[in-house]
Parts: sequence; structure tokens; C-alpha cells
Amino acid sequence: MIRVYLGLGANLEAPLQQLQQAVNALMQLPKSSLAAVSSFYGSKPMGPQDQPDYVNAVAALDTHLAPEALLDELQRIELEQGRQRKDERWGPRTLDLDILLYGEEILATPRLTVPHYGLHQREFVVYPLLELAPALQIPGIGALAEIALQVPRNGLTILAAPQV
Repeated sequence: MIRVYLGLGANLEAPLQQLQQAVNALMQLPKSSLAAVSSFYGSKPMGPQDQPDYVNAVAALDTHLAPEALLDELQRIELEQGRQRKDERWGPRTLDLDILLYGEEILATPRLTVPHYGLHQREFVVYPLLELAPALQIPGIGALAEIALQVPRNGLTILAAPQV
């Protein structure tokens, strides 16, 4: 089993419920076991500001799925929850699931970059990840605890605990 960290985000169609539904779907993934989920955090949108605030979380998943097989499963969950892929980057969405870390691997394929680009600059990833794994070392980047000292919270607030 490989420990994988996933980013969860939503800002449309009841985002708290979207994230909880995603957590429930992650518990059903084949060859995988959901290990932990951070609190659900409220955050300001990245990119266009004329959209609702986001709800974000990080999940720790132990899996036997290969990286791109996991990506396929995550995209299936997004589609089942109404995700529509558009050209607009960082626009509003019902659900966004990202592979942040896949064990200690560094991957760069046409479909997948791990560690997720920008992971170490985004408060809505850094702080939920810190909640789950305070001693985490991010491959090629460094200690998560040190990174957190450099990333402002930008109004990030805990909204709720997930139901697991």
C-alpha cells in the first residue's frame, strides 16, 4: 500500500455536502482504504474572485492503485458529482479532486504531476495537510512544517469536521 494525499475542493451546489459525498465515495474506492480526512476549511477562491468561496480538505488514502488508475477513479467521482470540465482555470466547480502526493514519488506525465504543482504555496492545501501529517516531507520541496511558516492563512477557517 502507498500513502496518498488528495486535495478536495468545491464551491458550487452545497460545497460542504459535495465534500462529504466525495469522502463517502473515497471510502468505496477499489484496492484502497481511507486513512484520515482533515477538517473542512473555508477559503477564498484562487483566480477569478467573482465566484463563491471554496470548501477544501485533504484526505489520506492508502492504496494499491497505480497513480493514473487512481486519477481515473477520482475523475469518475468528480463526474458523478456533476463536475463539468471547462477551459477556465480555477473557475467554480462542484468538485475538484487532486492527487497531491503519491508516496514519495515524483511524477511528471502528460496527465499527472506529483507532487501537485503549487501544493506548497496554497494555504487551502498546506494547512489541512499539516493537520493530517505535521512531520511530512514533501519530495523535492522540503518539510511541510517549514513550508507552513511561509504560507499566510489568507482567511482560511475551519468550517466543519467530516463524517468518516
